[in-house]
Amino acid sequence: MIRNKVPDLRRESGLTQEELARRLNVTRQTIISLEKNRYTPSLEMAFKVAALFAKEVEEIFEYIP
Repeated sequence: MIRNKVPDLRRESGLTQEELARRLNVTRQTIISLEKNRYTPSLEMAFKVAALFAKEVEEIFEYIP
């Protein structure tokens, strides 16, 4: 399972789920699933999220065995 800090980072940045989805070129449903840890992002998506929030991937995503 991959746990993430996307909801916290999104709120801290003042973005709505729709705005974040638009910036990442995905649907709002994808953001909802990502925030609820129901969606494991591709490596490309993880790097895009990290770049958008100016963080390292490991600061946002955590693997839980």
